[in-house]
Amino acid sequence: MPAEPKTRPTDMAVADFIAAVENPRRRADAETVQAMLGEVTGMEPVMWGPSIVGYRRYRGPSGDWPIIGFSPRKAQLVFYIMTGFAESGDLLARLGKHKAGGGCLYVNRLEDVDQTVLRELAARSVAWMRAQHPFAD
Repeated sequence: MPAEPKTRPTDMAVADFIAAVENPRRRADAETVQAMLGEVTGMEPVMWGPSIVGYRRYRGPSGDWPIIGFSPRKAQLVFYIMTGFAESGDLLARLGKHKAGGGCLYVNRLEDVDQTVLRELAARSVAWMRAQHPFAD
């Protein structure tokens, strides 16, 4: 049986985490993404570990994990997003400058991608995850 993930929900305030992001552009991007993912999920964000803003949760093979999340890292904005649904390839092709792999989407700056496509990608990913994990909260 796989070990439980070390990254778990914490009591840290998401607003405090985002306010502490040093780079002003990365901080503004994080604020925009937080609002978008809040609208897409209908949920308030929760900090997962010291640096991941997550929404909702599901029980995967290795334990609980957010259905979708992001982290404003120094080098890139990282999205924790599943892209296994049928339309994901088309959406990624239209997204703009990014890298993807292993359930992560890497964006240098939010302005490098089409935010309408990013929102659609997030919404479809969340819907797909909810269908795969119907008891996710």
